[in-house]
Amino acid sequence: MAKEEKKSRWPRIKNKKAFHDYEILDKIEAGLELKGSEVKSLRKGSADLNAAYARIYNNECFLIGCKIEPYKEATYNNHDPERKRKLLLHKAQIKRLHTKLDQKGYSLIPLAIYFNDRGTAKLELALARGKKKYDKRAAIKEKDLKRDMQRYAKY
Repeated sequence: MAKEEKKSRWPRIKNKKAFHDYEILDKIEAGLELKGSEVKSLRKGSADLNAAYARIYNNECFLIGCKIEPYKEATYNNHDPERKRKLLLHKAQIKRLHTKLDQKGYSLIPLAIYFNDRGTAKLELALARGKKKYDKRAAIKEKDLKRDMQRYAKY
């Protein structure tokens, strides 16, 4: 990665739990409708995506459960940390996601929030299916085996 590209995506807030709990099928980049104090708080890197998910209401997509900490320097103009935030997607994307979500077992899960090269906040959204307990155990076992193989390859 180039130094400039790395710098522009630096305050990247990740949802590490999503990769453990869900099987990622498709990824989509969406814009976020934010207030000024939310943007400043995101630039500091103070947000939590672990309990967040996205829903489609009236042909509009919303991010629910994402907690963005209040910006300390914003006085009375501060934002509500757990409010619903509108996601900026094209109508065709929303329609395609809506047809997938009608099927059983599919969810819209946020993977990361970052700033692109132009300085706008973006959300990496994933169409995902929940893993069963035995799938999670198999993934952990596979990860441990890879780690052991790399450890023995050093000698």
